[in-house]
Parts: sequence; structure tokens; C-alpha cells
Amino acid sequence: MQPTSQLSVEIPGHTIAGQVWGEERAGPTVLALHGWLDSSASFARLAPLLRDARIIAVDLPGHGASSHKAPGSSYHFVDAVCDAVAIMDALGLERTILLGHSMGAGISSLIAGLLPSRVGAACLVEGLGPLTDEPQGAATRLAESLKQQHKHQKDRRRVFPTLDDAASRLELAQQVSPASAAILAARATEPVDGGLRWRADPRLRIPSRVRFTEAHVHAFLSAIEAPVRLIQATQGFPFDEETMRARVALVRQLEIVKVPGHHHVHLDSPEHVAPVLQDLIDAM
Repeated sequence: MQPTSQLSVEIPGHTIAGQVWGEERAGPTVLALHGWLDSSASFARLAPLLRDARIIAVDLPGHGASSHKAPGSSYHFVDAVCDAVAIMDALGLERTILLGHSMGAGISSLIAGLLPSRVGAACLVEGLGPLTDEPQGAATRLAESLKQQHKHQKDRRRVFPTLDDAASRLELAQQVSPASAAILAARATEPVDGGLRWRADPRLRIPSRVRFTEAHVHAFLSAIEAPVRLIQATQGFPFDEETMRARVALVRQLEIVKVPGHHHVHLDSPEHVAPVLQDLIDAM
């Protein structure tokens, strides 16, 4: 099913695009946050399966059809959290269900702890909190980030002759089905001389200058009050088991749901994810 409408909303410094399924008064609002280098199209097959809710899937800054950051700016995880909160404010979402995939799940995890009164529930697909570093690695991380920043000064985005060529590249890189790759590629590309190029800001590939430590992440997870469903794909991202166990133990109302599939299970096999999210919607 096609989106009910297209979204365009202003936050400080950015125009945020997105796609909306469901009417404004359909029921609870679900704010969907995609993964790194993905877009709102990541939820195009899941959203139509949900009932009695309004699904707002956004393109985070630098992704999809949203604007890129100004010259001299950069993309760090903590900034993505602040951008997502600004989107909530711009949409007037005083209480919402968060749906996040991968990076978007990490963002949603921190928001749920940062603003517990505004998050009624969270459905996290393949992620609980962001990637972290030990403090002693800070100098090495910053040095590498600055090195990569210089490398990405020039726009070297690849140009594909056709949309099928771009989709084939995503199918291999993301380990998604051909149908899913076609959905992602349609929103991930823009026309240029010679064919199509990626829309995503190349600076998204610059490593973060600083990462949270596990202690930082634990503080956010401990503050979550909402019920959380953590969906883990059987062939998904290889998270460190000890780290994940420690994180899971900190969230008071967390249930792990294991489903068959790969990292993009919500797109490849949305029928496995929809019932989990629907239960949260029905409980609101």
C-alpha cells in the first residue's frame, strides 16, 4: 500500500522528509527511525500491515529526501538523537511509540531513557543502544575521524546507469531480497548526468569523533520506563552477547522476540515484525 501522504517538516537547520501511513486520528502515532544509510523506505512494507495507528517514517538528516547538513558540519550519533527529538517537537508528538531499526533502534533507545514521559512504547529491530568505545580508544578514534573527514571533502558518490544497477548493489551490500533492494534504491538515488547517484550525504561515512562508553549507554537504558520489544533476527547483526545481556538486564519492561531473517527483517519479512509492534499499538 502506498503512503497516505508525504511528509515535509522543518527542524533547526534542516528540512526533514518522510512518508506517512494512516490518518492523523487513526490512533497512536508511531515514529519510525531507519538505520544508517537507509531511509523511510525501510518501513514501506511493514507500515501497511499495521492497523489503528498513524505511522510516520522520516528520513534522518543527510538520508533519503531530507536535506544535507551545511558545509563544515558533521554527523555524529549524539547529533542524530538530538535531531530525532527535534523532529518529535516539530511534529507535536507529546507521546509516541518509537520504532527503530539498527542505528534508528539505537537512537530510539536513548530517547526512551532521555524522555520517558513522551515514549509510550518502543519496538527496536536489531539494536539496543549505539556502538560504544572504551575511553582509552578516544585518541585513536578522533584521529581516524579527522583523517576520514579530509578524505570525504570531495563528493565521490558513485553513478549507476539504471535503478536496477543501484538496486543490485544494495542487494549485495545490505543482504536484502531483490524486492527490498528495489524499494530502498528508489528512495536512495537521485538523477544526475549519466544515470543515478546515491542521495545520502557522503559525510555520513565519516566515523564519529567520539562514541559513548557502555556506562553512558547503561545510564540511558536504566531510565527507560516504557515497555520495549527487542526484535532479533536469527541471521542478524552479530552483537557481542555479553554486552547485549548487560544492556537487556537494565530495561525493566523488555521482552526479546527472535524472528527468522537477516538484519533488514522488518523489510524482507515484515509479517514477522508486524504482530510484535501491533501488540504495543493495541496496548496504548
